[in-house]
Amino acid sequence: MEKNLIDGYSTTLSLIRGFLIALLASSFLYLAWLDLSYPLIDSIFAIGAFYLLLKAQKRVWFFSGFFIAIFWFWWISMSFRYYGFPWAIPIGIFSLALLYAVLFWIIAFLAQKIQEKTPINALWIKAILLLSFSYLHPFGFDWFKPELLFVQSFIGIEKWHFAIVLIALVLFIHQKKILYLVLLLFAYQPSSTIIDTKALPTTTLVTTYISINDKWNPALLSSQIALVKEKLQQSIKEKKKLIIFPESVLPIYLNKDQELIDFFTQKSHLISIVIGALYNDSGIPRNSSYIFDKGTLEIANKVILVPFGENNPLPDWLGKIVNAIFYDGAIDYQASSTVSDYIIDNKTYRNAICYEACSEKLYSNTPKEMIVMSNNGWFTPSIQPTQQRLLLQYYSRKYKTKIYHSSNMSQSYLIYQNE
Repeated sequence: MEKNLIDGYSTTLSLIRGFLIALLASSFLYLAWLDLSYPLIDSIFAIGAFYLLLKAQKRVWFFSGFFIAIFWFWWISMSFRYYGFPWAIPIGIFSLALLYAVLFWIIAFLAQKIQEKTPINALWIKAILLLSFSYLHPFGFDWFKPELLFVQSFIGIEKWHFAIVLIALVLFIHQKKILYLVLLLFAYQPSSTIIDTKALPTTTLVTTYISINDKWNPALLSSQIALVKEKLQQSIKEKKKLIIFPESVLPIYLNKDQELIDFFTQKSHLISIVIGALYNDSGIPRNSSYIFDKGTLEIANKVILVPFGENNPLPDWLGKIVNAIFYDGAIDYQASSTVSDYIIDNKTYRNAICYEACSEKLYSNTPKEMIVMSNNGWFTPSIQPTQQRLLLQYYSRKYKTKIYHSSNMSQSYLIYQNE
């Protein structure tokens, strides 16, 4: 009886500690969402989270991963509302939380086992595995990056910055000498990211507020086309050189509508147009950007599809069953095999459509300029647009890429580094 009480107390204590670590590790996200971010607070909370995590045992790691996944990714299951099974939202949240709980537990388990069989302290194993965590992409989903905690802090976001933080904390915990925390100064690199939401002199970043139900309602298609034309005419009147619309602002296979193609082609002599729509590639559906410039048309297809949302990452036989049960047998979108760049007014832009802009692959060869189109209606209201912005800030800092982001159901903005 006494042993059961002790075990119960230990589990409760581990749960509380895991919750506290997750709270610290998620504070940067929710403070940004509330527009209350301060570099000093973000720095202290992030360092505190990693300090407590490194000291923790397996059970605490399990609960930390569980609650971090909930705090970071609860919004993913919100899209189930639009597929007709809102009852699955708690199942989706719990399943993802359990996945990350197991991944975190494995890190602590491996650290303990290696320490038992080698002279290497478990703290160093935990630090190395934490440093490598951002390379782990369950089902191709790569939005969990531990160094993202520092994106708006006084600490840099490069791997070597994160390595210095972990080394300083391991030495501090192991040697119990506060002097080792001085090493944190070598990771000092305050953010120089500028987020511009104001009107740009030569470019229009269109923001729309069209719900998912309205967007895919055939009866409302004409009003959406009218809205696009209105925004276009206004930008021409303001003598803008480029207008960027959100992802799938036209929820149609635009390449099958010659009248609209001709309209945009004609207008592109007055203003360059980047617009999101679907593309029918000989029966294969694609999520695409249509680029109209000086009477020409170029189509850039999405490279990285949303797991389960646009493409089923499961084996073919299982994917077909899931699609039949949950998606009325709809076929998956097809991705382009290579990233796309296009030139407008002597500037080369990397094409990115929503989810893929937050993936490392899109930043190959370090693009100087990137145009991102998003439809965040699937997940709003939630923290998702904020988390997306923080990831774009992270990549902009890392690769010095200037990012033009046009969005549906969340604010559009320009991200660049103040050199």
